[in-house]
Amino acid sequence: MSITGRILRYIAFFWIAVLSFGTFYESFAHNHAFFLGFKQAAIKTGWYMPAFYCHIFASSVILLVGFFQFSEKVYNNKNLHRALGKIYVFGVLLISAPGAYVMTLFVNRGAGVFISFFIQNTLWVASTLAALLLIKRGNVEEHVKMMHRSYGLAFGAVTLRFYIWLFHVVGNGVNFDHNYIIIAFLSWVPNLILVEVINWRRSPNL
Repeated sequence: MSITGRILRYIAFFWIAVLSFGTFYESFAHNHAFFLGFKQAAIKTGWYMPAFYCHIFASSVILLVGFFQFSEKVYNNKNLHRALGKIYVFGVLLISAPGAYVMTLFVNRGAGVFISFFIQNTLWVASTLAALLLIKRGNVEEHVKMMHRSYGLAFGAVTLRFYIWLFHVVGNGVNFDHNYIIIAFLSWVPNLILVEVINWRRSPNL
């Protein structure tokens, strides 16, 4: 792997670790006075908080598991790769993505943000399910490409929080609510574009 590739992997792992640690810390160490006030109507339905915890906890595990799947040592260890793959796939399909759909129903930042998260989650489910079906059929090459897409969409959780942090730091005087739709699409669309470039460059037909 090139030096640039290693640096990018280290940066990605750093942000995944920050997000995962921050998720658990915020959930257990802080009171949710601001959060509960902001989402009070959603919480009163009884649906939001179970979906919230399912999504954030499962996503933290999924991001870490998926990251190590790109390691050659893990990939070449078929039993470990298969076990981690099952955790990733079923974590997405049975826990994290369903939780995300419920949370999306309570998005209160406008139709554009709702559409962004709905499309992202649907593509995440579709690419993960397709990857599972492809490997069952023995199509390893297309399975790998589809898993790249799935993880690129999962990594939107990291890039979303990065852009939120960035807008807070450099966005002095910017109305954050009006820019959330930009952040929502920016969190996953560039990820998919980058994934398609990677898939294209790895294609054996080139």
